[in-house]
Amino acid sequence: MGSNGNCCCWIQIQERLLTGSGVFPNPIPRSRPSATILPRKSTALSFSSSLQLQGFAMDRKQRSSFVQAPAVHRLVGSLTKTQGLRFAVVVARFNEIVTKQLLEGALDTFSKYSVNEEDIDVVWVPGCFEIGIVAERLGRSRKYHAILCIGAVIRGDTSHYDAVANSAASGVLSAGLNSGVPCIFGVLTCDDMDQALNRAGGKSGNKGAEGALTAIEMASLFEHHLK
Repeated sequence: MGSNGNCCCWIQIQERLLTGSGVFPNPIPRSRPSATILPRKSTALSFSSSLQLQGFAMDRKQRSSFVQAPAVHRLVGSLTKTQGLRFAVVVARFNEIVTKQLLEGALDTFSKYSVNEEDIDVVWVPGCFEIGIVAERLGRSRKYHAILCIGAVIRGDTSHYDAVANSAASGVLSAGLNSGVPCIFGVLTCDDMDQALNRAGGKSGNKGAEGALTAIEMASLFEHHLK
């Protein structure tokens, strides 16, 4: 009997140990086999990339539709609407063998594009250095829609060429900015006389004619779109 009682007690203790109940206030939990946890594949990156790609595609569609929008206005000067436009041509007398041919090319182009002779005034000045101040005075008079500045500066043995060429360019630019009237830079800056003659009706064309076209386009742009 004694041995049977001891056996029953021992069995009960084992059961309580296994079930975690009974006399033990803090039962010892049964150990579980550790499971290997595999890293879960993150989908945040792919989701973000998808959003970015979708946004990029939408942005491209929006930009393309903006470029093709009919509300965009393009302002361009016309070479055919010359009626009522008046022009002044400021010509430097220095190197007249060149500047006279540039002037003839300009006048011929004005005539081809239906600019009346009475709407053109030609003003002669001693040299390219004096072009700027005269162009600004003509612009401030409000009689002209554009002013074409013609001259020829040819490089010599000294630095005088650089001083005159730079002053002529800045003078014409300042004349246009200060007067609000387009002043077209038609001054040749060449290394020798052959280069100048080639650009005054020779094999390189006539820069006076090109300047006249620019003057017509700018005058039309200001008169019809930028008043």
